[in-house]
Amino acid sequence: MTVRSLTVRRRSRRAVAGLVLLALLFSLVFGGPLVSPWGWDGTDFTAFHQGPSARHWLGTTHSGRDVFALTLRGAQRSLLIGLFAAVIATGLAAVVGTAAGFAGGPLDRTLMWGVDLLLALPPLLVVVVLVPRLSGGVPVLVALLAAFMWMITARMVRSMTISLCEREYVLAARFLGVSAPRVIVRHVLPQLASLLAVDASLNVSVAIIAESGLSFLGLGVRPPDVSLGTLIADGHGTVAARPWPFGFAAGLLVLIVLAVNLLGDGLRDVLDPAGGRG
Repeated sequence: MTVRSLTVRRRSRRAVAGLVLLALLFSLVFGGPLVSPWGWDGTDFTAFHQGPSARHWLGTTHSGRDVFALTLRGAQRSLLIGLFAAVIATGLAAVVGTAAGFAGGPLDRTLMWGVDLLLALPPLLVVVVLVPRLSGGVPVLVALLAAFMWMITARMVRSMTISLCEREYVLAARFLGVSAPRVIVRHVLPQLASLLAVDASLNVSVAIIAESGLSFLGLGVRPPDVSLGTLIADGHGTVAARPWPFGFAAGLLVLIVLAVNLLGDGLRDVLDPAGGRG
């Protein structure tokens, strides 16, 4: 076995560890409600702020709701919001970056001016101003998160596209009259696949953390629905006396972010061995 193959194998362990942990978390989050005796919106009027027991595996909240069911529901919301926001942000970065780099000229300048404008806006201030005026719920939250996550990647994609457009096979395709969209799809995007895959995976954890922070502040997921951020906000006031509502939600959030980051770092090291870390 060569030194290069040993290095790639060692670096791939992080990706495998992250993938396994993420698969286990997905199984727990989406399979756990099937075996739970309580629904996330159910209330036990005989158990308020009780600790973990055979009846309530992770205890109950101050309103008698099952912490296990609530935590899994919150994790489902946070995971789905993170996944959708990451996919939208990476897709937008790919479209804008390749269009700007391939077209050049006025379109390039216009798109990059828009990117610079968005980079200059403070995301939290924009969210604070817009969220109270919007009633779209989770879809609007996903759109807002994605809107502030794609600009730096778009600049990277633009730079790589400009470099790829100087390759012989791209110049030959354009000289033969192949349409711009077809050249981008067949010759440019495949070369950017590793960058976009890593960016999407890492954006998931960024989106989950951002959503949890906004929900903690009351600007994200709204009651009666829950996310990990709302559960942490509800439980942080009683964490010293009754830590289970806060502790399980915070612990699950840490595990999800850890798994996604391990997967993203591992993918980056495997797909870019020269630039990856040892």
